[in-house]
Amino acid sequence: MDSVGTVILVVALVIIAVIAIKSYARKLSSGCCGAGGDDEKKIKVDDKDPAHYLYTVKIGVSGMTCGRCKERVENALNSENGVWADVDLGSGLATVRMKILIPEEVLRGRIIAAGYRVVSFEEQNEV
Repeated sequence: MDSVGTVILVVALVIIAVIAIKSYARKLSSGCCGAGGDDEKKIKVDDKDPAHYLYTVKIGVSGMTCGRCKERVENALNSENGVWADVDLGSGLATVRMKILIPEEVLRGRIIAAGYRVVSFEEQNEV
């Protein structure tokens, strides 16, 4: 009886491992940016003095699930000249500081082109 119990335990563990591996493989192929294959480097903003940015907007972004998603949205926005974007993954909000006012359509377009959805857009007071 002891060997039958051991065999059942081993079979159960193998089944659990197969299910876990299949689930992980499905997640990797689901299109999440964490799936790998991205050689995208973080776009660093040299000027991080908020006083230098006259305009600020808060953009609600959906579809971000991981740190790579956060980086993709930040890169999409930071690639625009005179922009410093910071994304809070937990709240799904991107704080976008701009030295010159950039039209909402341009910022929305950057986020959409990166593969995410804009769910809100709120202009903040000028500094």
